Amino acid sequence: MGHLQGYNDHAVPTSSSGVAVTEQPTTAVIQQYLVELAEGAPAEPVVRALLDRAARRLHQLSAAHLHRSYPRLTRPPLNLQSDEMLGALVERLIKALREARPTTVRQFFALASQHMRWELNDLARRLDQQPRAVELLDELAPMSPGSDSSLTPTGRRLIDRIEALPVEEREAFDLVRIQGMTQAEAAEIMGVSTKTVRRRLASGLRLLTESLGDLDPSKDHKE
Repeated sequence: MGHLQGYNDHAVPTSSSGVAVTEQPTTAVIQQYLVELAEGAPAEPVVRALLDRAARRLHQLSAAHLHRSYPRLTRPPLNLQSDEMLGALVERLIKALREARPTTVRQFFALASQHMRWELNDLARRLDQQPRAVELLDELAPMSPGSDSSLTPTGRRLIDRIEALPVEEREAFDLVRIQGMTQAEAAEIMGVSTKTVRRRLASGLRLLTESLGDLDPSKDHKE
């Protein structure tokens, strides 16, 4: 939720009409901000205030989409959390609302749902493009730190390939996949955003898939 931090700079925020928005129901406040956008108010401060006020509902939306429709994304190797999805959704909405102008609360949350589905579909598609790497990574799950006695030769080869990854990708893999941290926890340790961690994990998976391509049995069927 890092994109929402710092939005509440005033104890009692007001709209451009001077009404104290904290005293109004959330739906009414969101509608008020949408009206201001439609009337040509400066977009950036209104959009940020809008997303700040809608944060709780957007978080619920993120959790619902993630856990009901894409539960596999919450498991290794992604270990995706609803807080991380909220951050990705906010980024998408900030960009979308530069042009889109929903005029009702219903339209606003429909837009949010659409972008949430697109984000999750993108993540799922990238995960599906790397099936063999994900399958091989599962061999590491029972491994105790510092021991490879339970690994197959393929598993040991995978460890060698992880060690050969670029420093940033290897660090992300170690924290999330080997140590079992969430992407948010890894991001805090690495001093980057969860989006950056997710990008480095995806990059690492792609590199692993390319280096272990000869182990993918699906290629034999295609040839």
